[in-house]
Parts: sequence; structure tokens; C-alpha cells
Amino acid sequence: MPDAPIPPAQKWAITFTVMVVAFMQILDTSVTNVILPHLQGSLSAGLDEVSWVITSYLAANAVIIPASGWLAGLFGRKRFFLICATLFVVSSFLSGAAPDLTTLIVARIFQGLGGGPIIPLSQAILWEIFPFHQRGLAMAVWGVGFILGPILGPTVGGYLADQWSWRWIFYMNLPVGIAGFFMASVFLFDPPYLRRAARIDWWGLALMIAGFGCLQLFLDRGEREDWFDSSTIVVVAIVAVGSLVGFLIRELTTSDAILDLTVFTDRNFATGATLSAVIGFGTFSGMLLIAVFTQKLLGYDAWTSGLVLAPGGLGNVFSLFASGIVTRIDQRVMLAFGCLLNAGSLYMMTSLTLGMDYWALALPRFIQGFAVGFIFVPLSTLTLATVRRDKLVNATAIYGMLRNVGGSVGIAVITTLLAQRSQLHQTTLVSHITAWDPATRERLARWTGHFVTAGSDMFTAERQAVAMLYRETVAQAQLLAYADDFWLLAVTFTAVPLILPLMRRVRLDSSVRAGGEAPERSPAVEENAV
Repeated sequence: MPDAPIPPAQKWAITFTVMVVAFMQILDTSVTNVILPHLQGSLSAGLDEVSWVITSYLAANAVIIPASGWLAGLFGRKRFFLICATLFVVSSFLSGAAPDLTTLIVARIFQGLGGGPIIPLSQAILWEIFPFHQRGLAMAVWGVGFILGPILGPTVGGYLADQWSWRWIFYMNLPVGIAGFFMASVFLFDPPYLRRAARIDWWGLALMIAGFGCLQLFLDRGEREDWFDSSTIVVVAIVAVGSLVGFLIRELTTSDAILDLTVFTDRNFATGATLSAVIGFGTFSGMLLIAVFTQKLLGYDAWTSGLVLAPGGLGNVFSLFASGIVTRIDQRVMLAFGCLLNAGSLYMMTSLTLGMDYWALALPRFIQGFAVGFIFVPLSTLTLATVRRDKLVNATAIYGMLRNVGGSVGIAVITTLLAQRSQLHQTTLVSHITAWDPATRERLARWTGHFVTAGSDMFTAERQAVAMLYRETVAQAQLLAYADDFWLLAVTFTAVPLILPLMRRVRLDSSVRAGGEAPERSPAVEENAV
């Protein structure tokens, strides 16, 4: 297509197209956690075995996302987008039809390879076709998929798995993916400035696959294998570090780099990409904590746990108006407001109790969702607005990669701290439970009376009372550990505004205000900002 203005109708058709395909990918990412118990029974496998259904997908994502820009140049952006959508749909069908666990894991690897590039490609496409003053609204509309995915994933997925079969969570991708494929075939196009890859950098490709794949395995499996006490984890960590160092050296010295690191010379991009990792750390791990807390300690099923997460999407809907002002006010102020608001909601979660009701959990989630509208839109604007158009796919790939790596690191750190702090609090609490403590004797007497009333003899009732006291102690220790983790996340988001002075506010330049747009870099930045 020539470098000519795109009709508004086509712009919004493209927006809806990439939103549909991105929604399919996000939905599948959030749904698999709820079916692990169903997989154990259906495929006669242990929890550690079926967890590879998630690990394999994340590892494939980690490998393919950094290469998205290079692959778009190799195949052409439209063709590569269609390849990804096709691979995702076909592997979704194979996942649903898998007769055994090995087949399912292989299908999930291909599903991760197909789904990984969809998000960075979608961001780059929207950033290119819309002028600067409309990008916030476009990203907000596209972000509806991000809202609906985490809401519908656990709830609809849990319902389908409970009522029909776990296979339907993969089959439901088929109509969405097929519709997205046909819309992409009609509306997408390749920009004239897209640089084609001259040759394949096999060394860089091999180092990238080994480095990012082993890094994801290290982060995802480390806590289960007790980190460096496991020789397997040690080997994986050594391979990850060595390969990533070699990959960086290779990319900085070759003329046909798979990952163009020169975008880090842009101050806004370098700072924003780093912040995306920090925010990914807090966002992904925070959602995991809430889901695990509601199911493990409060005893919610997958459906009800999903309903606890749902108010976050509702809050995000109310904050969509922020997209309309992102080009009119200082984006750093918006981002700081969103991070501090999110920190406040996480602080509310430090007051967890075992008797809290649904609304005590739903309110912080609503506030978190409201804060998201003031975080991701201004962060994307600050990070990507001054990147040249021919580098956008590469830049969005790096941006998304760092967000995912941050999320993986966050989940690994939070789950490890949760286990360690639970043990620490349990040791402290147990040290205060003695036969001479009046509160302990009263609690034991109450439980003993309860079990005697229920029909147990005195000897059995006393043993049951001790067991219940131990369970209460473990639950309280875990509750304190969750509060510690939410404290850490609150501090993380509170610290983000301290880094924002390193970024410069993005403004519309005079040509855009007059109705035109510069061919390469339409927005301007404040050079005198601190």
C-alpha cells in the first residue's frame, strides 16, 4: 500500500481485527491455570507433570517474542501475522484433541510460538496507522481484549471445564481465530518502509532460543525444584546466562541483528522498557496472589475466584477516558497517579483476613483496574512515541519481552517469598503456642468441646483439637506471608514515580497541530525536562 492517508473506516477495522486476535491469545494465557486439576484426572498425570502445559507455552512465548520484528521483516508483516494466527488456531485444535500429555505439551509449544508475536505486532500496527493524538484512544479500544481476557478466561474456562470438558477451552479459540484470520487477510497491509531481512543470523537465532527458553524454564521451574539446590536448575541457569550474554554480544556486532538494540539509544524508550518490566513484575504477580489466595485459603472454586478478578476489568472500563487526555497533559503525571493508585489498592490487600467477604476483595481489584488505564496508555506513549516507524515492530517486541520477563521474575520471586515467609511466620507462631498459654488452652478446650458435641470420645476429640489448632496456625502463617507479598508489591509501584524524571514528556509538534504528520517522528519531546 502506498504511504498515503488511511481511511478512518479502515483504521478502525484494523483495530478491531488485531483486538480480536489479541483477545484470543490473552484469553488462552489466562485460562489454563483453572484446568490443571481436570488434566490430572483426564490424563492420569501428577501436578508437576501437567504444569508443563503452562511452562511449555510460556517458554515458547519467551523464545519467539524477541524475534518478532526480525520475522516480520523476513516474511512480511501481514503474512507473518496470518502465519501466527493460523499456527495458534491449528495448535489450539490439536491441544483440545490431544490423546495424551506429551501431545498436549508439544501442541502448547506451537501455540506459544503462534501467540507470542501477536501482541507486539498489534501494538506496532496501531501505533503506525493512527496519528499521535489518536493513539491513546486506539490503544484503549484495543485494550478491551486485555480487559475481557482475564475476566472471561478463569470464569468461562472454569465453567466449560466443570460442565463439559477441559478440551473446550482450546476449542473455543477456533471460531475467534478463524474470524480474526479472515479479517486480517482483508484489512492488514505491509508498510513500504518495512526492512526485509537480508539473511538469517543462525548464531544469533540459536543463542536467542537457548537463552530466552532456559531463562523462562529457570524462572518457572525454580521454585518447584528448590532453586539452586537442584542440579538441573543450576545447569539451566548457566546455559541461560551464557547464551544471553553471547546473544547480546552477537546482536551488537552483527549487521543483520535479530533484535535491534539501537532503540535503547532513545532515552524515553530505554527508561520506559525498563519500567514495563517493573510494572509487569507487580501486575502479573499481584493477579496470581489474589487467585491463589482465594482458592487456597478462602476455598473458592475457579468460577468464584474468576469473579473476584472481574471487577478489575470493570474498573478499567471506567478509566478508558484517560486515553483521551494522554496527549494533552504530562504523561508522567498520569503514570505516577496510576502507579500510586495501584500501590494504594495493594496496601488495602495487606489487611487480609480468613473471614473477609467478596466485596472486601472486589473493591481493591476495582481500584487496580481503574489504575491500569492511567498506567499502560501513558507508559506506551512515553516509550514508543519517539521510535521511528520502521523500528516499531522491533521496539514493541522488546517492550513486550521485558514486560513478560518482568512478570515471570515477579511470579518466581513472589511464590518463593510466599513459601519462605510462611515458614518463618509459622515458626514464630508455633513458638508462642504452649500448654501454659491461656489463649492456647482456651482454644483447645473450645475445639475439644466442639468434637465431643459432634460425637467423638474425649481422647479422639483432644487429638482432633490439636490438629485443628495446627491447621489454624498454618493458615495464619500463610495469611501473614500474603500480606508481606502485597506490601512488597505496594512498595514496588510506589517507587516507579521516582524514575519518571528520567523520561521526557511527549508533545504534539506544530506540523501535527496543523493537520500534518512528520513521516518518521511526529511527536516531539521536551528537551529541557528533567
